[in-house]
Amino acid sequence: MKLSEMKQFLAASGVQLTKSLGQNFLHDGNQLRRIVKAAQLDPADKVLEIGPGLGPLTELLIQAAGSVLAIEKDARLVRILQERFSSALMGASSNSASGLRLVEDDALEYLRRQPCDWSGWKLVSNLPYTVASPILVELAQSESGPNRMVATLQLEVARRLMAGSGDPDYGILTLLVQLDYQPLESFKIPASCFFPAPQVDSACVVLVRRSQPLLSSGMRKPFASLVKRSFSQRRKMMAKLLKADWPTATVDSAFAALTLSPQVRAEDVSLEQFVTLTRILHERRDL
Repeated sequence: MKLSEMKQFLAASGVQLTKSLGQNFLHDGNQLRRIVKAAQLDPADKVLEIGPGLGPLTELLIQAAGSVLAIEKDARLVRILQERFSSALMGASSNSASGLRLVEDDALEYLRRQPCDWSGWKLVSNLPYTVASPILVELAQSESGPNRMVATLQLEVARRLMAGSGDPDYGILTLLVQLDYQPLESFKIPASCFFPAPQVDSACVVLVRRSQPLLSSGMRKPFASLVKRSFSQRRKMMAKLLKADWPTATVDSAFAALTLSPQVRAEDVSLEQFVTLTRILHERRDL
């Protein structure tokens, strides 16, 4: 879908875009194809798309994948999508197992309200900037998240997702997602590729689910609590912060076991160290 076509669709439908919904639509064909290529789709794939907008990415996903579930919050855009893809909508042909399923809903509420096994799926989306982080965390922390997540979002958020310990962007979002997903690559997308052009830079990130979980399902909440407490005051020593939740002797012995300095800050502690620290503190809390 070219920019001129996008403007024509909006004008013909009398739709004025809503800034609060993060409606900045990617129209550049080269970038759209790059996103689809990064998703490594085949005809057997099931794809989750959140915030399809006018459907420029949806069109390519339908061509490359077996089935697409697109969740759109704006009822006006849902009507446009229904018209654009009427022949691809599930139920419009004899093959109801493939094609496009279109859902009008708030995506974050949908994910929280309807727990689903996404393990056989791929997320490929230009995520609304206002909810990109919580959506990725929701999917990442689910029992069975998508095998691959290819998401376009703010460059600032992309940097957090790709960060490692010691990086200025390393923090809570990094760890909550990287616990289950390995960041593979990211590429910047200029603001001029969107309509209307956003005030911030954007990037597409590629995340792949780890073949072996770093923690059991029962340890995920303790891990999240540990991470959030550790970054609650970023410039303070991590051990001091943790002593608000654990006895001083327990924290000191756990840090000694990991040869972590008592003065270390959370931003310098690796994912692997956070994982091991979660196990140690959880086991010693139960003693």
